Amino acid sequence: MPPSSVILHTDESGKFPESRKTCNSLIASLSSYDGPLLSAPNTVGILGGLSVDSTLNFLRKLVHLSKENEAKCMPFVVCSDPVLNRELSSLERSSSSLCSRNEPSQSDHTRIVENLRSKRVFLEKSGAHCIVMPCHISHSWHDEVFKGCSVHSLHMAECVARELKEAGLKPLEAGSPLRIGVLATDATLKAGFYQEKLQIEGFEVVMPDKATMEHAVIPAIDALNRKDMEGARNLLRIALQVLLVRAVNKVIIASDDMRDVLPRDDPLLNKCIDPMDALARSTIKWAQQAAEEGT
Repeated sequence: MPPSSVILHTDESGKFPESRKTCNSLIASLSSYDGPLLSAPNTVGILGGLSVDSTLNFLRKLVHLSKENEAKCMPFVVCSDPVLNRELSSLERSSSSLCSRNEPSQSDHTRIVENLRSKRVFLEKSGAHCIVMPCHISHSWHDEVFKGCSVHSLHMAECVARELKEAGLKPLEAGSPLRIGVLATDATLKAGFYQEKLQIEGFEVVMPDKATMEHAVIPAIDALNRKDMEGARNLLRIALQVLLVRAVNKVIIASDDMRDVLPRDDPLLNKCIDPMDALARSTIKWAQQAAEEGT
């Protein structure tokens, strides 16, 4: 039988690295195995996106939160493709840079969607009963990628909106609606899926205005690209404060780049939400329920 969890990482050409003996033995075992890699009913497929770091960060959350719930981490298959990582990163940074603001072509989008869809099909055939994408920009094409999918999938923005709804938040100003801020790159904000999912749950969505994007958010990302962490922190703090003074209950930091900019003891983080946490909790909840129903 195949192992309980499998991580397959391709090289730059999209092929499995032949130089590694461990990988060679895994490929050989998979070649002689006719069924899916994993057969447990709570197997999760993880479709990596913007970077390997963000995918590994999500895996750490799954393991940590599973231990917190005194549960075993579910079986999982991870599909990580550096070609896809590079394309998604280039797309997001080109839309959120002071130096290059060229709109991506339709062919760029089509190529990325086809790549994501092929990885989704691979995870289905590998035995995943639920597929998740721990990547913000990939959710721009969530419906296209999962069209015709035979297994369950979790949408990161839906997971966040559901948790906020269940939290029973109260408006900060009497008579005002519940407001949730969304801080993200141009590409993610233009895709609009966070706004859509939050509005369905009855929240008023507050996004950075044009001045904040041009003078704080985009320069913060450029500072990160230059390895200027102090500059990025100061600019991110300004962007967060601008949203918070508009009486938002929480600010969703929907950006892999901005996720770890502020130090963990920064008081501003008490007002922030990392969507990866919500996705990890929803994944664990699904896996526990699937295991119970499958036994």
